[in-house]
Amino acid sequence: MHDHQPLFHQMKEDLQAAINHDPAARNLVEVFLSYPGVHAVWGYRITHRMWAHERMKTVARVFSQGIRTFTGIEIHPAAELGRRLFIDHGMGVVIGETAEVGDDVVIFHGTTLGGVSMSEGKRHPTIGDRVVIGSGAKVLGPITIGNDVAIGANAVVVKDVPDGNTAVGIPANNRPSHGTTESAEHIDPAIWI
Repeated sequence: MHDHQPLFHQMKEDLQAAINHDPAARNLVEVFLSYPGVHAVWGYRITHRMWAHERMKTVARVFSQGIRTFTGIEIHPAAELGRRLFIDHGMGVVIGETAEVGDDVVIFHGTTLGGVSMSEGKRHPTIGDRVVIGSGAKVLGPITIGNDVAIGANAVVVKDVPDGNTAVGIPANNRPSHGTTESAEHIDPAIWI
């Protein structure tokens, strides 16, 4: 999931992802200057590179907390985030240390990719490609969310979700989407905003 492309290239992709996924985004300058989700992802991309060096882990963690204060979004530097991640609005998003997020994922405000255990090892979810996670959703534990999945607003997901499914409710129930080849973002938006 993790891509070792040059930082500048990834940052350009992140800007374009915001334009592609947010109808309110009018231009790249506006996104560059005023989108906290983009700023948080950029900060993560820097801290993640620092995290790779043992002597920089503390600096990376402190810097990530500064980004949290500035954006309201907490992303642990050890998490593995894919390309073109877009965090819309962003306030209250938490992405834990062992979380893995695929490419072309959209996450709305108030979402937690969290753990359910205090033990070491894999504690956070693995999110596939082209997933949309609705506002307030909690995806908890070392579970796997497949590709092209939609997770409804305020859903609490504690078990795997297969490719092309929609997860809604507390605890979330899985149901196949209409046509597994459609992108999750084309599923009824009422379930994820």
